[in-house]
Amino acid sequence: MSAPARKRVSLSQSAHSWQQAMREAITDADTLFERLQLPADQLPGARRAARLFPLRVPSGYVDRMARGDLADPLLRQVLPLDIEHAVAPGFTADAVGDGPSDLGDGVLHKYAGRALLITTGACAVHCRYCFRRHFDYAAHHAGGEHGRAAVAHIAADTSIHEVILSGGDPLSLSNTRLAALGRQLDEIRHVERLRLHTRTAVVLPERIDDGLVAWIASRPQRVVLVVHANHAREIDDHVAAAMARLSGAGAVLLNQAVLLRGVNDDAATLAALSERLFSVGVMPYYLHMLDRVAGTAHFEVDADRAQRVLDELAARLPGYLVPRLARETAGEGAKQVFGHRASAN
Repeated sequence: MSAPARKRVSLSQSAHSWQQAMREAITDADTLFERLQLPADQLPGARRAARLFPLRVPSGYVDRMARGDLADPLLRQVLPLDIEHAVAPGFTADAVGDGPSDLGDGVLHKYAGRALLITTGACAVHCRYCFRRHFDYAAHHAGGEHGRAAVAHIAADTSIHEVILSGGDPLSLSNTRLAALGRQLDEIRHVERLRLHTRTAVVLPERIDDGLVAWIASRPQRVVLVVHANHAREIDDHVAAAMARLSGAGAVLLNQAVLLRGVNDDAATLAALSERLFSVGVMPYYLHMLDRVAGTAHFEVDADRAQRVLDELAARLPGYLVPRLARETAGEGAKQVFGHRASAN
C-alpha cells in the first residue's frame, strides 16, 4: 500500500537567516574572548583546546551570556579549556558504544524497535561535553548514497517502528534535504514515529522557519522533537516562540539535559530549568549523567551527588516536572534509570 495521504507543502529556502547565522557563528577563541570581555590570561589555553575540538557557537547564543564571567553557565558549555587535554581514567573516545552498534551507512541500532540515523556531522554549536566529539562523521553518515542504503536497512527490518534523526544535528540539514529523507521514510509502513534530537532549536531558534514547520506538520508519522537545554537562561523569548511554532505543527516536545558540574549540578538550577521548559510547552524527559568521553572529565558529577540532587529536585517539583536521571552504558540494551527517594507529588 502507498504511504498515507498528506498535504503538499512548500519547502522553499526563502528564509536564509538561519543559514547565514550558521555561517557567521563564532569559531575562534580570540573573537569569543573579545566579544565577552574574558580574562586574557585564559586565552592561550582556549586556543589550544579549540585545536583539539573546534569551537563553534552562534552569535545569538553568546548574547545570552554574561560579560566577563568565566563561570557563566552558558559559556562553560562552549568555552574551550586546557583541561580538555588531560587524560582521565575511564574516559574514552566512544563512551556510549556507537561503534559496535553501527550497521554501516550511518545507521546505529542499539535498542529494540528504534534505529538512529547519523544524518550529518554538522551542528550549530560545539558543546565541550559532546559525546560524539571524537566521532568519524566522514566515514559514518546517512547522506548521499549512504542515505539510500540507510533507508534500505530500516525498510528491511520490520521490528523498527521509530526512526531517530541525529548527528551532529539533523536541523543543520536544509528543508529540501529533510524533505527528501522524509519522502523515503514515508514509504516504510512499519515506521510509525519520527524523532529528531536537536540542540539547534535552542541555540539557533531562527532555524524553526516556515518550511520546517510545514514539513513537520505534513509528516504521516508522529513527530517527537527532543530538544537539548541545560539551563533556564538558554530559553529566551526567541526560543519560546520557536517552541510554540513546533508545538503548533503537532510535534511532541521533550527536553534532555546533561548534568554538568558548574552548569546545573544543583536542585535549584534544575528546578528553574524544568519550570521554564514547561512554561514554553516542553516536558522534561531525561537528565543524563555525563557520557565519559575523553576531554570531558571536568564536567562530571559523581553518582552520589547526582542522586542527592535528584532527590532534592523531586522534593521541590511535581512528579511530571522531574526528569529521569539516566546513564547510557555501551553494550546495554537500555539506559540505566535512577529512581528518586522523595515521595511522588
